Amino acid sequence: MIGKEAKYISEEDALDHVAGYCAVNDLSERDFQLHRSGQWVKGKSADTFGPIGPWLVTRDEIPDPQDLSMYLEVNGRRYQDRSTRTMHSGVARVVAYLSHFMSLQPGDVISTGTPPGVGMGQTPPTYLKPGDKLKLGAEGLGVQQQDVVAS
Repeated sequence: MIGKEAKYISEEDALDHVAGYCAVNDLSERDFQLHRSGQWVKGKSADTFGPIGPWLVTRDEIPDPQDLSMYLEVNGRRYQDRSTRTMHSGVARVVAYLSHFMSLQPGDVISTGTPPGVGMGQTPPTYLKPGDKLKLGAEGLGVQQQDVVAS
């Protein structure tokens, strides 16, 4: 989460603009993304998608945001179990990069992505369905639980 305005900042200065870190369940509606053409953002934008929390942990409490274990379970089966070390780009790079396209304001949340193991990448692909129970956690950031319901 952004703590102070960031505009055209360097990667070296990026973490100075971060207030803290929180877990985000980066849900995707794959039908919207795969079969309704255009940007993938519409698959991330449904009501109730992207739950945040259970709390915000201040930047000083997380010595290295690139060294946090994290996991996701669906109905008790662990699909994702990795570390933020597996991120394509680190937090500092993401914040700096985005600041060159838009002003980042205090309170802005940047979801930095998910580790390997998403359902679409399973063989065969595995998609969420009503009744599924999700549990995710990130080291030092807490645990979330959600139940999938039909819309």
